[in-house]
Amino acid sequence: MDHLLRIIYRLLIGYWILATAWISIWAFFCPCIPKVQLRILHLCMRHRLLPVLLLALCLTTYCQNHPPLDLSDLNQAIEAASRYDAEKFRKIELLKKDLLSSGPDDKELLFRRYQPLYEEYKVFNYDSASFYARKLQEIALLLDDPARIVYARLKTGFCLLSSGMFRETLDSLNEISIKGAPDSLKAEYYALMGRYYYDLGDFDNDANYTPVYTAKGNLYMDSALQLYAPGSFFSTYYKGLKEIKSNHRQIAMVELWQLLSRPDLSDHELAVTASTLSDIYIYNGRPDTAIQLLIRAAIADIRSCTKETAAIFNLAQLLYKKGDVKNASSYIEAAIRDASFYGARQRKVQVSAILPLIEGEKISRVEGQKRTLITYSVITTLLLLIVVTLAIIIFRQVSKLKTAQRKITEAHEKVQAVNQRLMETNNKLSEANKIKEEYIGYFFNADSEFFAKIEKFKKSLEQKIAYRKWDDLITLVNNTNLKKEKEELLQNFDKIFLKLFPDFIQGFNALFREEDRVQLKDHEFLNTDLRIFALIRMGIHDNEKIARILEYSVNTINTYKTRIKNKSIVPNEAFEQRIMEIKTL
Repeated sequence: MDHLLRIIYRLLIGYWILATAWISIWAFFCPCIPKVQLRILHLCMRHRLLPVLLLALCLTTYCQNHPPLDLSDLNQAIEAASRYDAEKFRKIELLKKDLLSSGPDDKELLFRRYQPLYEEYKVFNYDSASFYARKLQEIALLLDDPARIVYARLKTGFCLLSSGMFRETLDSLNEISIKGAPDSLKAEYYALMGRYYYDLGDFDNDANYTPVYTAKGNLYMDSALQLYAPGSFFSTYYKGLKEIKSNHRQIAMVELWQLLSRPDLSDHELAVTASTLSDIYIYNGRPDTAIQLLIRAAIADIRSCTKETAAIFNLAQLLYKKGDVKNASSYIEAAIRDASFYGARQRKVQVSAILPLIEGEKISRVEGQKRTLITYSVITTLLLLIVVTLAIIIFRQVSKLKTAQRKITEAHEKVQAVNQRLMETNNKLSEANKIKEEYIGYFFNADSEFFAKIEKFKKSLEQKIAYRKWDDLITLVNNTNLKKEKEELLQNFDKIFLKLFPDFIQGFNALFREEDRVQLKDHEFLNTDLRIFALIRMGIHDNEKIARILEYSVNTINTYKTRIKNKSIVPNEAFEQRIMEIKTL
């Protein structure tokens, strides 16, 4: 027993020495993460030596393999983004050519060709990703393969969630039955449901509902973690995400740093991990470390052509809070471009909240610089302005003495001309008021009658439908004579117009020879010729509007007008002016 105790004691001593060594090494190699050594010693004193040792190991490995980045690295990546996107499009074009070479009857081959296209688009463009997800679902249904149907519907749910369409996401996921599905699809389903409730809770950000959504998300994540292979990316990442949502951020930090230190991560996996890990440091009030992680995540997003991303948006927020408005503005614009390209609705909402603040700060700084420049300009030019002002005053005094009489004469002539124009304007306003008052009254009355007819027609329809009198219903619809209604509308227009312009027909006929004058039929107030120029007299000169009112084509209206003007005894160019001179009552 004594021998066993000595062995255990030596192991503990070695454990402490090894932990202290790793802490020292990490403190030497990782200056990019400030004040973390004190936190590690604090954790050691609280007997959390194993997680701290793992964290120190992960951070040391990570810092040795990934030197610190700055904003210039991100700016270079943004400048190269078009090159990465072009390569992405070339790869997509090759996949589309493969798809076109597939026979329409080979459903198995089509399904395999749609899969890589969906994968290329899923974090690149929502519309295209959604399109290929639907294609996968169509083929899966034709193949009648339950596993593939679940697979395709999961892809549709991922697209909807990434775009911020929460209601549609839940509806889509509720249609999925994972009974009998492979464990990999079950794990993906549970993880997607967990992400849905996490994202919904973050979007609502409500003290009452967010904890409920988070609890549901944790339950789904527990189910997913039981199915993912231990040590896999998804197993480690979702475990860390669940610990964050459960407020176990120190455990999550260990999991995510361990994951981030792995050399086999893809750019997208690295971006997701670094971005999620940055949330912990933002929460802990450590923006410098968060900025480092977000720079790395944003660069990885650009390299992987990921447009459905929050890294560069969160980076812009942190830089704005630190007072770096220039870079914050540049990155928020990049975030807007990515969100718009992908079609991420929730990202657009988030950006709209901070963008006015950044732009406002930019404007304030520009205004401050402008005020300083104006002050210097005023001081340096003050004497010159005084001299110029005195010269202008002297010149004006001399000019006033010479031109006073001329200005008085011109002013008098202008006043007379203005008075004449005012009289003409008053006459036109008076005429317009008469027309307006008459037609407003008419159209209120016409609208009242029309709505009464509609109400009566609606009640008749409801009655016929209620008693299932389908034949009567058809008869009722067929008896509705829209042409008659249009004719009544035109007749009412004619009556009101002639009430306002009782001498219109006589004035119109006075412009023609006796044999070319308009002869109205019995019970006819105006014909088409008169109506066209009646509308012109009302101030409607646009042929398209006249054509719509009278239900003719524009060419027909032009033909009518040309024919009538050609018959007139006055020149064509003066005809409409003579029409406008016909007076109201």
